[in-house]
Amino acid sequence: MQATTPPKSPSNQSVAGHPKGDKRFKVLDITLKRSQYRQDALIEVLHKAQESFGYLEDDVLIYVARQLKLPLSRVYGVATFYHLFSLKPSGVHNCIVCMGTACYVKGGDKVMAALETSTGIKAGETTPDNLVSLVTARCVGACGIAPVVIFDGKVGAQQTPESVTTQIQQWKMGSRGLS
Repeated sequence: MQATTPPKSPSNQSVAGHPKGDKRFKVLDITLKRSQYRQDALIEVLHKAQESFGYLEDDVLIYVARQLKLPLSRVYGVATFYHLFSLKPSGVHNCIVCMGTACYVKGGDKVMAALETSTGIKAGETTPDNLVSLVTARCVGACGIAPVVIFDGKVGAQQTPESVTTQIQQWKMGSRGLS
């Protein structure tokens, strides 16, 4: 969970409107209109916003809150509650470690420790080279194959400290080959 404070609306500028010509806001506007600006469409709208912007920056959260006529605290609360939403840009590769009871009992804490050591970052952070983002999830619902790590959207079953370290090394080697 991210321990940040809700964004504040800038007092010297209006965020109710959006920069003309920004196609990302136009895509978001289409989603808002399609949902008829219903407040119960908040998760769908946030999903489209993150898909368009890459993450949910403060101005986007403020814009969504105003368009749906919701308190900013509610929009922020939803954005920070669900692990699939991010308030910061993510890395090229995403690594989500399940820390639910089954995963934790079967070694999820050791898997997380190995990931933190091999990446040099803590959960909720992105490496300085923007290669890897490390995130935790309360439960991904795959308890029978615990401990689970999701690498770039693909579920990795029965992960070990060695297997996750190997994956990180492969990502690092792949990025060297691209530059």
